[in-house]
Order: sequence, then structure tokens, then C-alpha cells
Amino acid sequence: MELDGGAISLNGGGKLTNGDLEPSLLLNGEGSGPDSPKSGEGGEGGARNAGAGSVDAGELMKKPASPLDDKLKKRVRKLSRSNSKDGVLGVAGTPNFVAPHRKWKNSRRSRNIYGRGLPKKGGAGGKGVWGKPGTEEVYDELDEDPNDPNFDIDAYNSTHNVELKEIVPQLTEAEVVKKLETVILEYFEHGDTHEVADALDDLLQTGMKPLVTKTVVAVAFDHKQSQRELTSVLISDLYGRVVTRDDICAGFDLLLANLADIMLDTPDAPHLLGNFIARAVADDCIPPKYAYQSDREDLDQHGQAALVRATTLLSMHDGWGQLDNVWGVGGALRPVQTITQQMSYLLQEYLLSRDLSEAQRSIKELEVPHFHHELIYEAIIMTLEAFNESTEVAICELFRTLDSTCIVTPEQMEQGFRRVYEDMTDIVLDIPLAYSILDRFIQRCQHAGSFLNEALIKDIPTR
Repeated sequence: MELDGGAISLNGGGKLTNGDLEPSLLLNGEGSGPDSPKSGEGGEGGARNAGAGSVDAGELMKKPASPLDDKLKKRVRKLSRSNSKDGVLGVAGTPNFVAPHRKWKNSRRSRNIYGRGLPKKGGAGGKGVWGKPGTEEVYDELDEDPNDPNFDIDAYNSTHNVELKEIVPQLTEAEVVKKLETVILEYFEHGDTHEVADALDDLLQTGMKPLVTKTVVAVAFDHKQSQRELTSVLISDLYGRVVTRDDICAGFDLLLANLADIMLDTPDAPHLLGNFIARAVADDCIPPKYAYQSDREDLDQHGQAALVRATTLLSMHDGWGQLDNVWGVGGALRPVQTITQQMSYLLQEYLLSRDLSEAQRSIKELEVPHFHHELIYEAIIMTLEAFNESTEVAICELFRTLDSTCIVTPEQMEQGFRRVYEDMTDIVLDIPLAYSILDRFIQRCQHAGSFLNEALIKDIPTR
């Protein structure tokens, strides 16, 4: 249908112009043509028909929408709103170059116009879908029939007739000792007894507590005096929290019974064990009567010697207070004057005995590797004061041994010699021949070994 000025063109082929209807127009099932039964009517009928024709044409232009058109419009509006949210519409509402049907092609959302936009079948539908969320592990087990000829009774019992129980694995004595050694070595580094107690609470089992004292003391046998002091402190702190008095006594009994084997690695084990027992008595960890049972028949001579050592320490007239220093004050905790005095005594004892092994042991027990330059300085001063060739030979041999065994580092050795170089102006006031004695001593050391570098030899002071 087209509207052009005062003419109306209809699909039926008729045309309505200024109220005149052509014969080919069909309205309400009736027409006015040559064959029409009403074609003979006059102008009054034509006018009436013309008026009716104009009304029907207006009704055709305002044709009401069918229910299918309403559904289509609703779907279009809903699709436009959804696409605007999903970014299909661009700036100012202009559509992006994404076809809606391509966007919805692989969507799992419902295509029903009355749906709520949820996934199809609650997320359980579609290819490669595992099912609804929450049903991943819900599978109905197939009931097995015992009367089935292929029924496997062993397989059925292995899957159905099973009772689970919590089992705590029991550690063997060797495993406990190995873990205890690791804990003790860490304790020697940090020195925190509370951390050791917490570790032992999780490790020890019933009947294993005597192994604490045995393992701690056995490990301390292979360490220095400072670690032995830490061991005595650990035993005192563990008493009453982790171990009891009976546990400590049982641990010492195990050590006394195995002293013969321990002495293969630590020859002075009876002496050291006696110190540990005396210190434990002084710390009120074990009763004093334990140390005075040196005549026990179940002990060999080494065990009895250890108890005799403990009895001797406990019977000293100065009392048990001195047992707090039974291991001495190790490392840098001592005053410098005390360390210097001990080094002087050590060197004097060596010059009298000429025992290199004893001198090495004494130097190691000082536990001051950062202060060995003082030992070198004191030894050179003794050589200059002695003015004796035998003293020069002995000190030169000591220096060569300390360098070869790496007890004294080359840096400490050089620092000790340079300290003497710097103080020669003051030393020569007391020892007039100090320059010539020092020159002769350095030449002897140069011929004895290569523990003095060339720079140190060239820097020798002269008058």
C-alpha cells in the first residue's frame, strides 16, 4: 500500500481517489466491478461505498500487531539490553562489529525467551561436561552379587571389609640417638635450652629418656670445653621438665658401662665423665650418694675411675661452688689479661718439657683462634729475652708445627711478627741486642720452613 497525495494504492489492484473507488477494489469480501451484483446501484450507493472504503483503508494502515510480533519485539529488546551489558554496543550505543548470533553460538545459556538466563540443565548439559557442581565424587557403586560365578571374594573384602586405625610408628633406639645428635649439634650453635626441650617433647617416647643424658654427654666428649659447659647447663635445665633424677642416673649408668668402648675414641673419657657427674651433683640433678659408689661390682676399672674423679671433686675443701667452673670459662668470655697469662704459662711449660703435642692441645683448649697473634708475640719476646740458641730452636719448631697443623693461621702468624716490629723501639731499651737476635731468629725460621712470607722477611726492622 502506498500513499501519494490524494491517491491510495491497495494490493488488491484498486485505487481510491477523492472518495471514488475503482471497481477492482475488494472491501469486506465485496467488490464493484462489471460482474458485481450491486454494480447497478446509483450514486448514493457509490458514495456510501466510497466512505466505507476510506475507513477500511485507515484500518489497514493501522493493522494491530499479532502475538508473534510481540514476542519478537520482546526478544529483540532483551537481546539489546544483554548485548549492551556484554559490550556488544560500542560508544554512544552504536553496535560493535560482532554479530549477535556468533556471540551466542557457543553460549551455554538457555535459548528460551522465558528463561532466566541460567546455564542449561543447571550446568550439567553439553559436550564434555562432568555434571552438576557438587556431584564430582558422588557415584553409585555397583552392587556385587556373591552368587556371580565371577565374584572375587578377596577383592570384595579388600575394599569393603577394611578397618582403618591410627598407628604411630615406633622409633628404634638407633633412630632416636641419631635425631638426638642432630638436636644437640644445633644446640651447640644457638645455646637455647628451651628449643631443645620442645624438640625432645615431640621426639622422646616411653623408656627412651635415659638416652638423652647418654647421647648429650657422649657428643660433648668430642667437643671443646665450651661445648661441655653448654652440655652441663642443658642437663640442669632439662631436669624436672623432660627428664627426672632417675633418668639422669640411668643415663650415667649407660655411659659407665660403655666407657671401655668410648675410650677408643676419647682416651680421657673417665676423667671427663667424672667431671660431668660432679657437676650434675653440684646442680642438684642427681643425689651425692651416686658419686660415692665407686666400689660398685657391676663397673669395670674405667667406670670406677670416673666415680673416683667425681668423688675427688666433690670432696675438695673449697666446696661445690667451684664446680660451676669445672670446665673453665671458654672462649672470649675471659679477660684479655687472663688469656695472656695462660699463654705465658703455656709457653714456659713447653720450653721446659719440649712436648709439642701437649702444647698443641693446650693452645686448642684456649679456644681463641682470633687471639693467636698474642701467642706469637709472647713467644718472640721470650726468645729475645732468653738470648739462648736452644730457646730459638724450640720456638722455631713450635711455629713450624703450628703452621703445618693449621692451628695458627698465616694471618695470625704475620700479625704477631709485625707487632714485634712495631714495638722494637721500646723492646731495644730493655734488650739492647734485640735487633741482632730478631734477625738471627727470622733467618732460622726461614730455613726451617715457609711459614714466613717474603714481604714479612723484607720488612724486618734495623737500627
